[in-house]
Amino acid sequence: MPRRPLRPAVPAALIGAAVLVLTACAPAAEEAAPATSAPISTSPTPSNIPTFSRAPTEVRLPADCKAMLSADVLAQLGTVPLNDPALAPSGVQPDGSLICIWRDPAADTTGLTTTISRMNRGPALDMLNDLVATQGFSCYTPDSGTRCEKTWINETYPVNDGRTLYWRDDVLIDTQYSNLAPTGYTASIISSIFG
Repeated sequence: MPRRPLRPAVPAALIGAAVLVLTACAPAAEEAAPATSAPISTSPTPSNIPTFSRAPTEVRLPADCKAMLSADVLAQLGTVPLNDPALAPSGVQPDGSLICIWRDPAADTTGLTTTISRMNRGPALDMLNDLVATQGFSCYTPDSGTRCEKTWINETYPVNDGRTLYWRDDVLIDTQYSNLAPTGYTASIISSIFG
């Protein structure tokens, strides 16, 4: 029996698929336009302005080198002169910081200098981390702050020198000393400033 040639069915199938695709893309007659919402106001109203229930509190810097120390610490300092005019600038500075210099100007090495100033968190932590990395300071976190310290032997005299830094709430207490380190000195200042 002779065979009939097969006609390709592909063109008919493609035409049918194309018709289906085109009708699927056309919008249906019964589709309604989306409902319009109320106009959006571009001017702010009091109800959508963020408000804060309290203003950030700024810690007050001390203005008196003796008043911030306990009676015990003051007794340890004894008759060491405070803020002698012959030494570097001391007392309250124009930026509000406080510099306290406990030292006899005639003394070769015995003395203690504390600077209490404002320093933001980023720069303060960068500085403290650098002291750890480059100068071998030890740091820990007492009294809700960060304290770093180091002691060493004076290059000229057989006495201890050292530096203690304490940072909390954007306040930096930086004390450098030589042969004069009253017990509880930094803790007394912390208590006076932060309560």
